[in-house]
Amino acid sequence: MASSATDAAVALTRLGLGARPGEIDRVAADPRGWAMGQIRPQGAPQPSGQFADTAERVAQYIDYQSHAGLVRRDRRAAAPATAEAAPSPAPAPGMPDAADPQAVARREARQAARRDITQDTAQEFLARAQLGATTDDGFAERWALFWSNALTVSAAKFASGAFVGQYEREAIRPHAFGRFEDLVLAAEQHPAMLLYLDQTRSVGPDSMAGARRNAGLNENLAREMMELHTVGADGGYTQADVTELARALTGWSIPAARDQRQPNRPRRARRMAAPAEPGPDGFAFRANVHEPGPRTVMGKTYPAAGLAQGQAILRDLARHPATAKRLSRRLAAHFVADDPPPALVARLEAAWTGSGGDLAQVARALVDAPETWTPQPAKIKTPYDFIVSTHRALGTQPQRIQPLRQALLDMGQPPFAPPSPEGWPDTAADWAGPDALVKRLNWSRTAADLAQAADPNAVAASALGPRLGERTRMAVARAESRPEALTLFFMSPEFQRR
Repeated sequence: MASSATDAAVALTRLGLGARPGEIDRVAADPRGWAMGQIRPQGAPQPSGQFADTAERVAQYIDYQSHAGLVRRDRRAAAPATAEAAPSPAPAPGMPDAADPQAVARREARQAARRDITQDTAQEFLARAQLGATTDDGFAERWALFWSNALTVSAAKFASGAFVGQYEREAIRPHAFGRFEDLVLAAEQHPAMLLYLDQTRSVGPDSMAGARRNAGLNENLAREMMELHTVGADGGYTQADVTELARALTGWSIPAARDQRQPNRPRRARRMAAPAEPGPDGFAFRANVHEPGPRTVMGKTYPAAGLAQGQAILRDLARHPATAKRLSRRLAAHFVADDPPPALVARLEAAWTGSGGDLAQVARALVDAPETWTPQPAKIKTPYDFIVSTHRALGTQPQRIQPLRQALLDMGQPPFAPPSPEGWPDTAADWAGPDALVKRLNWSRTAADLAQAADPNAVAASALGPRLGERTRMAVARAESRPEALTLFFMSPEFQRR
């Protein structure tokens, strides 16, 4: 039974997000079966709550853009008058006169539209953290969070942040245990990714639109698609391949207000703003900005085919052996160790290539691998992992977004806002510095002070099972107060690692 309890602790703390009270005992009967049972065709669990879907958010975003355009127009109109006006006081340069009630109303409408989107996104993050703190499907949740981070978008930019919740719910979670090529296609075509990497600004120089205005390629999406999302920097591609892929991706966009406008506009305006071809989940293809002609990427030539051209290239990149190799290593490094066992990487790569990128088969290979079940914890928890696992240990969940947001800001992992397209790092070198540990200690003290847990010894034993070391067990038992005991436990090496 001790061995089964150890495996259950490993399953819940390494493959999952931490053990809740009594969970190790429940999972001990079949730890591998616990994980295997979560690999379902429908994907990972969804956070609870009534949130806008992508189509609804597109409409909200278009409304916000319309308000923002009117405010910009007001500022341009106000600037000359402000420059000429000698009397004081005068409005700030570029700001509409407060005496103009329509301009003020437009500015307030823009602010309200932005605030509504931002608040809704914050509530989505809270719902995601609540799911993490309470779910029985900890492995499926960690698996989905891995892919959300591997194919990252960021709320640090408002445009992409407006869609980050929808991106995770509609592009990532449903495809988490499907084929990788379907997952990556859903991710790349979602408004969150297209806006995050400025793809909506990319115009084919020889397209109908490019020939009429000074516009050109934006290679951000193409570069990250190859470097970070598929084959990797060592995958054998060149800068010429990036440029060719960027040309193939021109036209990938999102709906805009002009797509719904009536055709009674001037002929030249209609040509400049040809309506987009609608696609799934807020995607739109604009043929008038697509670069015509065949494209050659990594030695293969793709005929001119509009939208299908970029899709075909992306699917081939997703199936490339270099993609299997790179992402198999990243999976092993995330779940098991910063420097993962080569045998585990080889197992995952074999499952990936043998199944044609079936992520369910890769997940099963991870659960089956003996390297996954070594009892010694090797991974430092990210701040998000730490907070969620603390709630799980206490049998609680975050109740309000502001304390959760502030805690993550203090510890360096603000909600939905990774610092770059590489996503959040998850190595000890990134999260275990002296200042970071002080921030964790401060939060641990606050969490311990607020905790309603009656017995810190029971909390420690239930959260870690056989993974709880004797030194930590004795420190918790000898603490002078309940808050001190819980703080010692939260900051223990066993609990800080998974």
